[in-house]
Amino acid sequence: MSNTYVLLQFGSDPFSFRFEDLEGRPAFTVEQVYQNPSVVKVTREAEWSQQHPDIMGPASAFLYFGPANARGYMVYGNGEQISMSNHLRQKRENSSSRYFTTRTGKELKWKVSPQKMECMDGRSTVAAWELSQPEDVFSARLVLKHSALTYVTELLTTLILNRMALALNWDA
Repeated sequence: MSNTYVLLQFGSDPFSFRFEDLEGRPAFTVEQVYQNPSVVKVTREAEWSQQHPDIMGPASAFLYFGPANARGYMVYGNGEQISMSNHLRQKRENSSSRYFTTRTGKELKWKVSPQKMECMDGRSTVAAWELSQPEDVFSARLVLKHSALTYVTELLTTLILNRMALALNWDA
């Protein structure tokens, strides 16, 4: 069994893109399903998740934005509403790190920058997202450790939320 999984991101609009694995199977789809106010759906695709029996957690998430794409709330599957701010927590002022807690109570940290983001579980990197090179046909690459499969939809949703926060300049 492989220790890491690579997903390629196609599309650079943080509100609409997809991830595929190296075999071309759709893994996640991000699509804006409503405008004014914006609603974005993150879907874990069955074709990819069926290849990985250790995947757990919700198969989808919805991001509900406030007026003018202000922070709103999110819902995993048919779960309860969670404030977006709760998944973009800072522990120190001016820090580029953003913390979130999985539905099972595990606290994880994203080290955020426009070109590269790393998700940390304690001192271990469980995921790394990085923009591609100009010659690549994809927009970015995401490398996941096997341990991240138990909360992969939450991890991807918070990656997407951090990218949206940068694009919308929420920290300004």
